[in-house]
Amino acid sequence: MSGGATDYLAAERNFLAWIRTGIALMGFGFVVARFGVFLRMLRIGGTGAPLENFGFSFWIGTILIAVGVFVNVWSVRNHLTLIADLNNGGSSYRQPSRLAIVVALLLALIGAVMATYLISVGQPKQTPEQKALEEKRSMTPKPDKGIVTIPSSHSVDETVAKLEAILQKKGVKLFAVIDHSGEAEKAGLKMPPTKVVIFGNPQAGTPIMLCAPSTAIDLPLKVLVAEDANGEVTVSWNNPTWLEVRHGFPVDLIGNISVVETLARTAAS
Repeated sequence: MSGGATDYLAAERNFLAWIRTGIALMGFGFVVARFGVFLRMLRIGGTGAPLENFGFSFWIGTILIAVGVFVNVWSVRNHLTLIADLNNGGSSYRQPSRLAIVVALLLALIGAVMATYLISVGQPKQTPEQKALEEKRSMTPKPDKGIVTIPSSHSVDETVAKLEAILQKKGVKLFAVIDHSGEAEKAGLKMPPTKVVIFGNPQAGTPIMLCAPSTAIDLPLKVLVAEDANGEVTVSWNNPTWLEVRHGFPVDLIGNISVVETLARTAAS
C-alpha cells in the first residue's frame, strides 16, 4: 500500500529543505572564498604595501561550494528513492539522516579551521610609513576644517606688505594679491579689510600635482589676511597635513608646502 498525501507532502518539504541547505552552502562558500580579497584590502590600507597570500580562504570557500553541490545532487537522489519507497508502501525513515550529521560535522570542522586561521592572521600590522604618518598627524595641531588661524600684530595692509617682502627676500614667486574688500567697495558693498596672498614655487608644487592632480585646486599656496568685526586681524592658511590627507599625495612631499606656515607666522609676528 502506497503512502498517504501527508507522507508525500512531508517528503517534498524535506526535499526542498535540503535544496535550500545546498544553496546556502554554495552562497556561504562564495563569501568565504572572497574573504581573502577583503583581508588583502585590510592589510594594504591604501599604502601600496605588497600583497600577502590569503588563498587559504579561497580553498575553504571552494570546498563549501562543492559540498553545496553534492547536497543538492544527493537530495534529488534521496527524494526519488523515498518516493519510490512510499509508492511501494515502505518507509525510509528508519534511521537518522546520515547526510545531515555529516554536513553538520563538516561545517563545525570548517568553522573551527576558519577561526584558527583568523587568529593566526591577527590584526593588520602598520608599515613603517604608516606609523610615521600617524605620528606626524598626532603631533600636528588639529586645525578647524584644515585651516590654521593665528592673530596678527599688524593691520591687514601691513601684514600683507610684510609677507610680500619676505617672499621677495626668499625668492618665492608672488602670483597675486586678491583684495576682496577693495572689490566689494567698488561694487558699493562694505566689507572689513580682507586680502588673499597667492604665492608658490613651481619646483616644489609641480611634483605634488604630478602625484595628485587634484591638488591643483589648492595650489599655489594661499594666505588669508583679514580683519573681523572687532578690528582684530588674523592670518589663515591651509594646513599642509590636511592637504595631504585631502588629496592623498605621498607624505614625504608635505615638506614642499610646509613653508607656508613659517612665512605666515613670520608675517604675523
